[in-house]
Amino acid sequence: MDTLKAYYEALVAHPIVNGLLPHLLTVAGFLLAFLAIARLMSERRQPGNTFAWLFAIAFIPWLGVPLYLLFGGRKVRKLAEKKARLYPTPTIAPFATAEQNFAAKVFTHNGACPPVSGNRVSFLTTGEESFECLEHGIRQAQHSIHLMTFILGRDAVGKRIIKLLAKRAREGVKVRLLLDGLGCFLSSRGFCDPLRESGGEVVRFMPVMPLQTPHSANLRNHRKIAIFDHRVAALGGRNLASEYMGPTPLKRRWRDLGGVIEGPAVRLLDEIFLSDWAFAAGQSFAELQKELPAGVPESAGDSDVQVVAGGPDVAGDPLYEGILSLVQQAERSVWIVTPYFIPDEVLFRSLLVQARAGIDVRIVVPARSNHLITDLARRHFLRGLQAAGAKVLLYGPGMNHAKLLLADEETGLFGSANMDLRSLFVNFEVGVVTYSPAEAAAMSRWIKEVFAHSKPMPEPRQERRLFPAIGEEIARLLAPML
Repeated sequence: MDTLKAYYEALVAHPIVNGLLPHLLTVAGFLLAFLAIARLMSERRQPGNTFAWLFAIAFIPWLGVPLYLLFGGRKVRKLAEKKARLYPTPTIAPFATAEQNFAAKVFTHNGACPPVSGNRVSFLTTGEESFECLEHGIRQAQHSIHLMTFILGRDAVGKRIIKLLAKRAREGVKVRLLLDGLGCFLSSRGFCDPLRESGGEVVRFMPVMPLQTPHSANLRNHRKIAIFDHRVAALGGRNLASEYMGPTPLKRRWRDLGGVIEGPAVRLLDEIFLSDWAFAAGQSFAELQKELPAGVPESAGDSDVQVVAGGPDVAGDPLYEGILSLVQQAERSVWIVTPYFIPDEVLFRSLLVQARAGIDVRIVVPARSNHLITDLARRHFLRGLQAAGAKVLLYGPGMNHAKLLLADEETGLFGSANMDLRSLFVNFEVGVVTYSPAEAAAMSRWIKEVFAHSKPMPEPRQERRLFPAIGEEIARLLAPML
């Protein structure tokens, strides 16, 4: 060992090595930065996103290049080809008025499933209600339980869910639990062993260690779906942890919104789950589809809904394009509730135009979210909307984690996607668009209650600025990378 150490020290001290090594490292760094920039420019990103990465790669290459290689990917071609693509199910006919709804056509023509009728939708407005629904579904399932989440907490709620799933697996129910590799980094292994040992299946979507692809650290599965016996599905913004849900009220619990769907639309959510499962588990999507019951679930109500998936497994950007259509076609009001607000330039300008035209544009964000840098980055956009006549409301105290858009109090969108660049362009997400008056009225009531617990954002001259303007500008510059 001493001999090797002496040899290494002599080698490093050699004049040739000592003189060439810094130059070689400089050239290697320059080449990596050049290749990263070339790849970045070939991806035809939005200008703000491209500029943010160029800034990082050019001025701090030792940090920007590795970050780009890990987190810079968006629509990764090879991954999209490997994963089963999400296409509309031909056995489900769209409801009769679909062709008359502009937003429905935009969602569909950009890769979403057509709207379907015959569904029943009920909303989960509290964490206790959501946990009760989940626990009831797990206990009552006769054949299968499909559960997907971004975060599984290593807390009392997570332990209780794993224990209950393990019990049902021992009783012969087919239990599948799909966990995101990053969000569940600390809970996807030994924490889930009781379920595995009971016969349940647990897989991780794109494990962070080791990386599946150069960009797999960036592509996260942010979808939250629970499906019981292929008949009942629940989805929304809540993860499986105590801050999101639980059997009893918790003072620090976040506010959120979810929904339960029964009817033909459940088949579409089932296919999204099976597609994600097939990719993560290395199984055949076609073979997994054979598990689905013949036909589609029977009609359970009179609600017209549209299931919209977003991510690299969708050809276009149906979630983003559909949101744009809802904003741009609104004639009276656009109400948005989101924990993080970092829109792209087109969405931001669309909201500005509607606000200046006298449309009732309201944006509700937490007074203080759980991510300080996103709070800094959002200020530019919120101030611009406020100056244009939009109402910017700060929810608090507490965190509001709900993701919701309601246009003209007629058409609503809820699900897992935040109103930020990551959710709209990078993550695997899922949302449900509602077209029926009953759901619109329920969403309107919930949003108005949120309005009542929110305060107008102070004018710039009235704000107590914790960070100087330069900090906000840097955060806004880097916003496309968040």
